Amino acid sequence: MMNDEGGQSDEGRTTDLRLRTRSFALRIVRLYTSLPKTAEAQVLGKQLLRSGTSVGAHYHEATRARSNAEFISKLQGGLQELEETIYWLNLLTDSGIVTKERLSDLCKEADELAAIFVASVKTVKRRT
Repeated sequence: MMNDEGGQSDEGRTTDLRLRTRSFALRIVRLYTSLPKTAEAQVLGKQLLRSGTSVGAHYHEATRARSNAEFISKLQGGLQELEETIYWLNLLTDSGIVTKERLSDLCKEADELAAIFVASVKTVKRRT
């Protein structure tokens, strides 16, 4: 959908971000299932799985928010999960369990999603 200025409507952006956060979660799940079965990899992987799959859930909840304050709270929760996900991704590479090259696209997506969440929170705060 397009708005009057020729840009994408709020509804279109919401759908795109829902799909994007779901895709991110699925990529995290696939990464987890491909990790070595060592204790270290599984411990880090489970932390990553929890935080990485929570991002989309927080965003989904934000789209159902009943107030600006609730919307901001849900997005900030998603942002915290993104920051934690980035931490676990970095730990996987720093520990040598996974190469940086293998995770570069996933790290980039996490950074981009975090930037979108931050911008969304700032926009809502500015409007209220």
